[in-house]
Amino acid sequence: MPFVSQPSDLSYSQLLEQIRSGDIASLELVPARREVVAIFPDGTRRTVGIFLNDQQILRAAESSATPLTVKDIRQEQAMAGLLGNIGLVLIVVIGLSFLLRRSAQVANKALGFARSQPKVKPQDDLEVRFEDVAGINDAKQELEEVVTFLKQPETFIRLGAKIPRGVLLVGPPGTGKTLLARAIAGEAGVPFFSMAASEFVEMFVGVGASRVRDLFRKAKEKAPCIIFIDEIDAVGRQRGAGIGGGNDEREQTLNQLLTEMDGFEENSGVILLAATNRADVLDAALTRPGRFDRRIDVGLPDRKGRSSILAVHARTRPLDSSVDLDQWAQRTPGFSGAELANLMNEAAILTARQERNFITDDQLEGALERITMGLSARPLQDSAKKRLIAYHEIGHALVAALLPDANKLDKVTILPRGAAGGYTRFMPDEEKLDSGLITKASCRADLVVTLGGRAAEIVVFGPLEITQGASGDLQMVAQLAREMVTRFGFSGLGPVALEGPGTEVFLGRDWFSQRPGYAESTGTAIDESIRALAKQSLDQAVALLSPRRAVMDRLVEALIEEETLHHDRFMLLAGLA
Repeated sequence: MPFVSQPSDLSYSQLLEQIRSGDIASLELVPARREVVAIFPDGTRRTVGIFLNDQQILRAAESSATPLTVKDIRQEQAMAGLLGNIGLVLIVVIGLSFLLRRSAQVANKALGFARSQPKVKPQDDLEVRFEDVAGINDAKQELEEVVTFLKQPETFIRLGAKIPRGVLLVGPPGTGKTLLARAIAGEAGVPFFSMAASEFVEMFVGVGASRVRDLFRKAKEKAPCIIFIDEIDAVGRQRGAGIGGGNDEREQTLNQLLTEMDGFEENSGVILLAATNRADVLDAALTRPGRFDRRIDVGLPDRKGRSSILAVHARTRPLDSSVDLDQWAQRTPGFSGAELANLMNEAAILTARQERNFITDDQLEGALERITMGLSARPLQDSAKKRLIAYHEIGHALVAALLPDANKLDKVTILPRGAAGGYTRFMPDEEKLDSGLITKASCRADLVVTLGGRAAEIVVFGPLEITQGASGDLQMVAQLAREMVTRFGFSGLGPVALEGPGTEVFLGRDWFSQRPGYAESTGTAIDESIRALAKQSLDQAVALLSPRRAVMDRLVEALIEEETLHHDRFMLLAGLA
C-alpha cells in the first residue's frame, strides 16, 4: 500500500536541521514542482517547498548521508497535457456535431415547409360506411353515385360521361358533412387524403400554392383517390375583397387550387370533396361547373331522419325497452346529427353517474334539459321569488294553450337551469319545420306567447310591479317583429323586403351594402310598425289572461307544489283537456 504525502507542517529551516541530525530516512526531490518530499523512519511523508536550483538541500543530504532521489515528472506532465488537449478536441467535435445535426433538422424543415402534409388514411382505418350515416338520405344518394364512378368508371366512360372533379358539401355545423366524406372513402376503397383548408395558408408567400401543388401531385400518383378539404372557406373566399386589396397569400393559394382542379394538366381519377357552412363567401370561380360540379346541401334532419340517427347512436348503448326513439325524435326538432349524438352521450353519462344499467326516458330528459337549458341549479328557497317566476312561466304556457296557431306546450317548470329561474318548453310544429314556411298567424302567435310572461306580471302584480325577468323575451320580440316588418311583409308597410337576412360584414364586399337601402322616413315607419306589433301582442296576451285569473292561480299553486307540469297535466288543470 503506497504512502500518502501529508500536508507539510515543517518549515524550510526545520527540514534542514532534521536532515543534518539524521531524523529523515530519505528524500525525494521534484525540481519541476520545486518541492522535496521528506520520508521519516515511520513511513510518514512530508512535502516542503524549496527554491529553484536549491543547493542547500543537496549539501545537507550529502553531509548527513541521507539518501536523495531526484524524480523527473516531465513525461507525466506531457502526457497529462496531451490527454487534456485530446479531451478538449473531443468536446469541440461533439459540440460541432450537435450543431450540425440541429442545423440539418432546421434545413430539412425549411425544405419541407412548402410540402403538404395530408393525412392519408389506410383503408383498414376507414370503418365508416353509408349505413352508419343516417338522416341525410338525399345527400347520401348523390354521393353513392360518386362511389360508383370510382368503382365502375367504365359504365360511365362508355356513355361519354366524365367523373365529377369536385363535390361541395354545404350545410350547418354538425349535420354530417365530414362523416359523409369518411363514408365515401370507406365505400369506394380508394386512397383518402384529408386536410384542413387552414393548413394551406401561411405567413410566408408562396407556401400555400406550393402545398396545393404537392397535394395534387401525391394524389395523382395514387389515382383514383379522394381529396377531402374541410372548411374550404378558409382558403376559397372571394378574391379581391377588402379595403386596400385582399390577402395576397390566400389568393395565390386559391389561384393554384383553381388551376389544379381545372387547368391545362389532366387530373382524372382525383375527386375533390370539400365541406363548408359558408358557401355564400366562396369565390365564383371555385363553385362553377368544371371545378365543383356538384353542390350537395346537407341540411338538418327531419323527424324520420332524427329517429334514424338516434337509432344509429343507440346501437352501442344499452337502452331500456320503454324508450321510444320516435317520440324523442319528435321532441328534438331542429337538432343536428352532432347534437343528437351529444344527447345520447349525455344520457349515457348521466346513467353511469346514477349507477344504472340501462338508459331510460328520465336520463334522456335530463340530457335534453342540460343541452338546451344548461346545468341544473339549486332550487329556489325564496317563496316570493318562486311565486313570481311561476306566474311568469304560467303566463307563457296558458297563452300558448289558448292560441290555436301557437306551438304545442311540452312542459313548464320552475326548477332553475343555467341562467333561467324557470322555463317553458314548446314542441314546434313538425310540418312547419319540414316545409320551411312561416305563416303570419304563427308569427303573431309567437309574439303573443313570448309576451305572455310580461302580461301575467301585469295582470297579477300590476303595471308598476313588473320585473326585468322578461328582458330576454323582449329581445326575441324585437327580432321577430323586425323580420316580420322588413323581410316577410307582414305589416302595413306592404309586401316589400326592406332588409336582407342579418349577416356579418364579409371583407369589403358587404362593407357598403350594410347601409339601409330605404329613406329615413321609411326607417321611422319601420320602428313604428315594430312597436305597434309588440304593443298589440302584449295587449292581446293581457286580454287572454285577465279573465282567467282563477285558472292562473290554480296552475301556479300546482306548479309550486309539483315544480314541473307536463302537457297533459297542465291542460287538465287549466280545464282545456
